[in-house]
Amino acid sequence: MLAVQINEVEVKQLCRDRITELVKEVDAEYVFWDSKELMKRTCMSWNFIQEQFFFNPRFPKRKVNSKWYFPAKATRKFLEQWLDEQTQ
Repeated sequence: MLAVQINEVEVKQLCRDRITELVKEVDAEYVFWDSKELMKRTCMSWNFIQEQFFFNPRFPKRKVNSKWYFPAKATRKFLEQWLDEQTQ
């Protein structure tokens, strides 16, 4: 008979480490978001984004020709702060 023992704490830590690596990889995929990606990432419509925070001077955005771009890291940081402010 074969008996296998698993250190649950170590397995959980290995899983957490791998998940953290994968999240970093996904976050690193984009340097900028366009309006479609912003809507996808926030699960918000373009109208709602404009009504709620688009014109906020702290919201990071750049217009290149006729297209809006949003720096991914700065936008994520802004959105987290913005959401915290909404619950206060």
